[in-house]
Amino acid sequence: MLRIALPNKGRLSEETKTLFNDAGLEVRSSGERALTASLGGEFEAIFVRAQDIPEFVADGAADAGVTGWDLVNESQRPLTSHLDLGFGKCRLVVAARDDAGIASVNDIGSPEKPARVATVFPRITARFFAERGRPVEIVPVSGAAEIAPHLGIADIVVDLTSTGSTLRVNGLREIETVMLSSAHLITAQGGPRHGDVLRGQQFEELVTALGSVIRARGQRYLMANVPREMLGEVRAILPGLNGPTVIDIAENGKFVAVHAVVRADAIYRTIGQLRAVGAEGILVTRIERLVP
Repeated sequence: MLRIALPNKGRLSEETKTLFNDAGLEVRSSGERALTASLGGEFEAIFVRAQDIPEFVADGAADAGVTGWDLVNESQRPLTSHLDLGFGKCRLVVAARDDAGIASVNDIGSPEKPARVATVFPRITARFFAERGRPVEIVPVSGAAEIAPHLGIADIVVDLTSTGSTLRVNGLREIETVMLSSAHLITAQGGPRHGDVLRGQQFEELVTALGSVIRARGQRYLMANVPREMLGEVRAILPGLNGPTVIDIAENGKFVAVHAVVRADAIYRTIGQLRAVGAEGILVTRIERLVP
């Protein structure tokens, strides 16, 4: 049974459990504080800190894991992403005090006076500034990096943000984005237990199951009866994955049934366009899985 390392707390944990449940891999544990659980009886989950998951996977303690791409990059371990799960989105950014007079990364530090940079991501930060040729001194912190400039611990920070509101509240202004991050499904290079064909097949089935749920999110399945003579216009309205599916309706030669996958944010407009060409009996449903 494949062992999957999952985040043990926080929003990342909750969204990961929701994804696995939607994929038919229900998280079944003996209690809220259980360290292991069954995933639909197909896989075993172990719950650890998100920042420890890259190490667990790289060292073979887990066959795969779900964690933030920022944490994978910070670990500098030989890991491979197989799927961007689409949640936990954030940005790692360089930020400075509003009154620091820093307009770009080129204004940070000098050979005579390297800038002090507070961050929870010292490896990513050191690499970023080295690539930009800016002399800095890294000040590793375990959290709340945004307070460092106000305490005189550092001149600037490199920190995670989703909306930028926490930085603004603390009088900091974004200078540049270092990287984008979201939750990823990862393994050691070569896949889970490289060379084990059965485990490789099990893992590919997991990727397919999770991917089908992710692709279905934000999509709707639309069905409608449309005049046969308007099919040209309907095909332009409903491109779908490979164009709409067209089905003859028994004992009704004037109309045909069309089925298509449509983006959820386009449904309102699509229904209006279909009604304008004489469509009837329009039905829209949610999609649980979508395998191309």
